[in-house]
Amino acid sequence: MRNSFLFTSESVSEGHPDKVADQISDAIVDLFLGIDPEARIACETLTTTQLVVLAGEIRGKGIYENEEWAPGIPERIEEVVRETVKRIGYEQSGFHWNEFRFENNLHGQSAHIAQGVDAGDDKDEGAGDQGIMFGYASDETPDLMPATLDYSHKILERMAADRKSGKAAFLEPDAKSQVTLRYANERPVEATAIVVSTQHAPGYFWHKGEGDEAKYTQLRDYVKGVIADVMPADLLTENTVYHINPTGCFEIGGPDGDAGLTGRKIIVDTYGGASPHGGGAFSGKDPTKVDRSAAYVTRYLAKNVVAAGLARRCTIQIAYAIGVATPLSLYVDLHGTGKGVNEGQLEEILPTLVNLTPRGIRTHLGLNKPIYSPTAAYGHFGRKAEGDLFPWERTDLVDKLKAALG
Repeated sequence: MRNSFLFTSESVSEGHPDKVADQISDAIVDLFLGIDPEARIACETLTTTQLVVLAGEIRGKGIYENEEWAPGIPERIEEVVRETVKRIGYEQSGFHWNEFRFENNLHGQSAHIAQGVDAGDDKDEGAGDQGIMFGYASDETPDLMPATLDYSHKILERMAADRKSGKAAFLEPDAKSQVTLRYANERPVEATAIVVSTQHAPGYFWHKGEGDEAKYTQLRDYVKGVIADVMPADLLTENTVYHINPTGCFEIGGPDGDAGLTGRKIIVDTYGGASPHGGGAFSGKDPTKVDRSAAYVTRYLAKNVVAAGLARRCTIQIAYAIGVATPLSLYVDLHGTGKGVNEGQLEEILPTLVNLTPRGIRTHLGLNKPIYSPTAAYGHFGRKAEGDLFPWERTDLVDKLKAALG
């Protein structure tokens, strides 16, 4: 283990063009699962200047059957897309919720995929694709997440809330954050650099003698105030360097400033680079796709291991083959922080606590519900398990883990 090092994670706001795409895709997932809990959805979204395009494969009762849309579904899809963009806050000349051109290119799911995934009378439901998925937990924060990512998310969440409430009306939806922490003995001890770039109303920049210095000072002081509220005071020192809109003017943003695509922020969505990533995105996919459901269950297992006090850090990998229900492998790494348990023991115990077939995961975590829109901004992990939302953040396996270890 390294004694001292710097580590950095970034986050992007709900108004970032890629996150706009993720939120639209997950709004479609929720729409279809609300109609048919067994619906199959793979929805990709492209956003650019005054344009939103959907593409992908779907199937579901009351949605798309016999190569035809059910009555009213195409209209409802467009309504949901526009409602999502309106909620994010885009009413700009280059991207306006009520004015962008919309294309729906969703079509029926391939029968060749369906034959390997759907459960029959003589077999369990197979995985929706091959692949590897990782889950991770660390005791760096109360949410058992890497601190660099946790603070990056929370800075942007606060700014979005202030923008929508009118407290910071000079903010626009697109923003990015980045937090660099210095670690000693694997513990965060100081923030060395914090970067925030936010889209803003006209004039709120000061660069090379341009813009309004007083307005920029207001924006800068506001952002530094948010950082001070979100981050522990002992991490912010005289050595902390702040980069707030370091390039200057940021008035053109969102899909008008850069095209957005579903699935391009997978490290923001997971652990900020502190853990390996299997490579598959989450948003736009129903939970038969193990890219999504298995990533959720590995986080669930890793978090419970750390919450039980069995390790300070835990990484879990799981692997599947398309059409095959049983995982090909389960791997646990405690990074040398295990307490009274080793990885081999956990590799034997964890599958006895949760059925790790695709159907077993969906049943245990209750994933066949319209619960995915809130996951599509500010991370899928480290969130509060509340009602049906974020069930993979529960720590209800702690007592069972301890009991299994005697």
